[in-house]
Amino acid sequence: MGFPVLSLLIFLPIAGALWVLFAPGGEAARAQNARVAALVVTLLEFALAILVWVKFDNADPAFQFTEYAPLFAPYFAWHLGIDGIALLLIVLTAFLMPLCILASWDSIKTRVPEYMAAFLLMESLMFGVFASLDLFLFYLFFEGGLIPMYLIIGIWGGARRIYASYKFFLYTLLGSVLMLLAMLYMVGVAGTTDIRALMAYDFDPAVQTWLWLAFFASFAVKMPMWPVHTWLPDAHVEAPTAGSVILAGVLLKMGGYGFVRFSLPMFPDASAQLMWLVFGLSMVAVVYTSLVALVQNDMKKLIAYSSVAHMAFVTVGLFAFNRQGIEGSLMMMLSHGLVSAALFLCVGVVYDRLHTREIDRYGGLADNMPKYALFFMFFTMASIGLPATSGFVAEFLVLLGTYGANTWVAAVMTTGIILGAAYMLWLYRRVVFGTLDKADVKAMPDLSLREVAILLPIALATLWMGIAPAAFLRPLHVPVTSLLDRLERANPGVQTVVFPQAKQGAK
Repeated sequence: MGFPVLSLLIFLPIAGALWVLFAPGGEAARAQNARVAALVVTLLEFALAILVWVKFDNADPAFQFTEYAPLFAPYFAWHLGIDGIALLLIVLTAFLMPLCILASWDSIKTRVPEYMAAFLLMESLMFGVFASLDLFLFYLFFEGGLIPMYLIIGIWGGARRIYASYKFFLYTLLGSVLMLLAMLYMVGVAGTTDIRALMAYDFDPAVQTWLWLAFFASFAVKMPMWPVHTWLPDAHVEAPTAGSVILAGVLLKMGGYGFVRFSLPMFPDASAQLMWLVFGLSMVAVVYTSLVALVQNDMKKLIAYSSVAHMAFVTVGLFAFNRQGIEGSLMMMLSHGLVSAALFLCVGVVYDRLHTREIDRYGGLADNMPKYALFFMFFTMASIGLPATSGFVAEFLVLLGTYGANTWVAAVMTTGIILGAAYMLWLYRRVVFGTLDKADVKAMPDLSLREVAILLPIALATLWMGIAPAAFLRPLHVPVTSLLDRLERANPGVQTVVFPQAKQGAK
């Protein structure tokens, strides 16, 4: 492209954050300038991400837009590049960030410059995670993302924000310490920090299991997988609306990205041996967390538990070891990023008006908030997996791939769809339908123009993924083919024979 676009994606939000923090003026002027500057920077980032998507060559198996600068060779380098998987996650991040800024426009009234700077810094770090091709550079960005989210929950969160922020930080940090130890061993054995080289390096099968478990400790918490998921409901409940959006929309996807970038290609033998551990935990998660969601009375907590159930589909699909499962998992990550973000935004709309998330405090909103009821219904249906929405494409591919790997696992995962329909429709029934008999609820106005501008793009993207998924699947075909080839070379016969076209490439 003639310029280091990935570095620009990473450093532009940092420059914006510094300007927001140190811009002169009075408190009110600085707050408004911070909002405008953050929105402008995030929109520029989105434009850059779209440009990268347009320029990306879907047929090229190599990492693209690569940049390399040896900083502390051979142990650390500024090494960037993306494949189709990283591309779509970068686009998802860039798409959600301006919506987060708009969602915080009126609801955040204290320390606004610091709040906007934290979001800009977090955007930079998330881009760094997906673009890093150096092992320790990835770790730096991966762990650095904890800091702004920790501050967002701890400063602008709810009544129990300190407890939730500490729990979030400690859970995610503990697992990552084990991953760092594994990285040090890998570099010592392989003699390189280049992620591309490590993806092709054949580690000793006897050691792979320990390395896989060390990485699993970090990625399982980040997803989060059962039983290390307990930090997520607390973090979601206490975080401000935009914090929940980016936490569910992007930060959880770092765990899935870690599995597909590190665990599967670097430790294929261990992945094949321990796939039943992943299947077992995922089956428990999809049933248990769905049942827990059914009895929640807090809207955010219900959606948080639904996120754990949806992420179980991601892990099952990734370890099905066939094209349908892996591509379905990646589509599930994108779909969940859109739909869960929209559901948290829908909760934020009514919370800003009534300042409660208790489901029983609402009812009958279809009468006085018809536009809100329409958007909420659409995203509820997308979460369930209604055909023509992104959720249907993702769940169908995951279940197809899982069926090819193991029929019983697919049957258990299907119960998650049934239970998901139960708790989401039960939530919608209690909030939107019924009698509008509470005076304060009756006085709530319908969606403003700003709120429509936030929800409408997500609805259109969800429809686009559901009606024309090829635009999103196309960048995934080549990296998934490379991953399947790597798994097949390491474990001949591990591929499912039910869908042989998985080895030939998607048409």
